[in-house]
Amino acid sequence: MTGLYDTLPVFAQNLACTWAGYRRARGRFTPHFDRCLREWEQTGSESLETLHEIQWTRLRVLVERARRSVPHYRDMQLPPVQAMRDPAEAIQLTLGRIPPLDKSTYRETPERFIAEDIHPRRLKKTKTGGTTGSPLPLWYTNEALAEEYATVWRLRRACGIDLWDPHFTFGGQTIVPFEQARPPFWRRNAWGHQILFSLYHMNASNLEHYVRAIHEIPTSYAQGYPSSLHLLARAMLSAGRPLPAGRLAAIFTSSESLLSFQREDIERAFGAPVWDRYGTSEFCISMTACSEKRLHVDMEFCIVEVEAEEETESYVRGPLLATGLGNDATPFLRYRVGDVGTRSKTPCPCGRPGDVFLDVDGRIEDYVMTPDGRLVGRLDHIFKDQHDVGEAQILQERKEAIEVRVVPRAGWGPESERSLMSEIRSRLGSELAVEIVLVDEIEREPNGKFRAVKSRIGRIAP
Repeated sequence: MTGLYDTLPVFAQNLACTWAGYRRARGRFTPHFDRCLREWEQTGSESLETLHEIQWTRLRVLVERARRSVPHYRDMQLPPVQAMRDPAEAIQLTLGRIPPLDKSTYRETPERFIAEDIHPRRLKKTKTGGTTGSPLPLWYTNEALAEEYATVWRLRRACGIDLWDPHFTFGGQTIVPFEQARPPFWRRNAWGHQILFSLYHMNASNLEHYVRAIHEIPTSYAQGYPSSLHLLARAMLSAGRPLPAGRLAAIFTSSESLLSFQREDIERAFGAPVWDRYGTSEFCISMTACSEKRLHVDMEFCIVEVEAEEETESYVRGPLLATGLGNDATPFLRYRVGDVGTRSKTPCPCGRPGDVFLDVDGRIEDYVMTPDGRLVGRLDHIFKDQHDVGEAQILQERKEAIEVRVVPRAGWGPESERSLMSEIRSRLGSELAVEIVLVDEIEREPNGKFRAVKSRIGRIAP
């Protein structure tokens, strides 16, 4: 939210956040959401065989629709789905006949993945985040969104959380103008009983106001990026002001890799267990945590394969291939999401059936430190609408300046640079010196990825 929103008084910004919360809720919490949540709360404890039957039923319909109605798959001439008695074997054989889908293939002609049997009025359009490539356009339906939130809320209800319980959110929204120097550094979505905290004002002097708000505002749980929750947790512990154990029911993290020291500090500071979730913007994968701190595949929602690079008797590790069972608008079959996971070959000690992962290596980033000491993480929002950026990386050697390395696309020009600089300033302010450097490629880490943010002074560390 920028422009006119930034000029409004705080009470009007709260009204704007409430209106936005109402509109989001209408798209998420539909009768389809209620039906899926009710059914999946039952099937989540069913046998592995039952879960495979559900997957096979959904996969069979999805593949047949893709063969008929999705230009990309129709032109591939996918083989017809064959009837089989054993669902697990049927899933394996059916997927084995479909070549994996790379992001580069989707990026070239994304419109060819739109299902023609979905009425245009039902299509919603969004974009992926991230800086490892230009944002990908995505199409989905309200049903797909509702199903994703059913996986989220199956976990939360299992933790004793109800849909309209009051909560804190630490996400990437720019809900407080960057130039604002005095509290409150949060806004209220009254419709959703939600307090949204700004991630872009978390410096040493401001954090005491965050700590005070955490203690004074009643709430049931908190959700957000691990990096931001960890910053606040450290401030609470340093001030000797952790929350009493049990005051919050749970902390829910997502969108970044949750590191062990972050979990430990967050749980100590908030007096509540951390429950992590792994998902993607493409509505093709969802994993939710259990009491053993493992990630269980939400098997009603997706199928996750592992391209084995390392394998023992107890686990298999490698890049993930995701098949989303709920995104009827743009089906993704065996999609290389770009992350690596370790799947256990033995049942989880928590007792929940189904596929379980010991870990998923997603994106781990440093913070950017501003001249006034703010530590800002999860900056992929800067690049979300930058169509002329192929890849980007932020480097910081000193707190007064950053270097933004950009692999330009064909349309890059002066307007592209102005647009990118505007996004950077809206989140990092005007005091930080910013140099945009065009490069041919960005050096990868040993695991084949690159860090979106690399900083000598804001390094993520215990």
